[in-house]
Amino acid sequence: MLDFVRAHDVLLGWLGGVSLLMFLGALIAVPILAVRLPADYFAPPKRTRRLHSARHPVVRIGTLAAKNLLGAILVLAGISMLVLPGQGILTIAIGIALMDFPGKYRLERWMIRRRWLLRPINGLRRKMGAEPLKFGPNR
Repeated sequence: MLDFVRAHDVLLGWLGGVSLLMFLGALIAVPILAVRLPADYFAPPKRTRRLHSARHPVVRIGTLAAKNLLGAILVLAGISMLVLPGQGILTIAIGIALMDFPGKYRLERWMIRRRWLLRPINGLRRKMGAEPLKFGPNR
């Protein structure tokens, strides 16, 4: 029984450490990404697919698989952070942004148009000297 308690304490320690690292990473990465995003990124109603066709197919598929795996791990970690300490919703959003799936661009446009998300992002962009995000026609 004592080994189970120790293992449980070690697991909670690791989860707490990873949660703290994700929080600190988000504090650094989110403002940088929000400001570097082109103002017209969400303007087109549909995103054109760029599969980096100049790359070797093995490299392209490997990169895509690694991005999707990291995104899935972040989504799962974010879900667990909804009940553990950490930035659960933010981690889920970063995981979704990394993954590649049908309808992703439409989901991103829907999410960014929410007032509670768009207002702080545009406020941060304004403070850092970047123009606010622009949107094209609704679809």
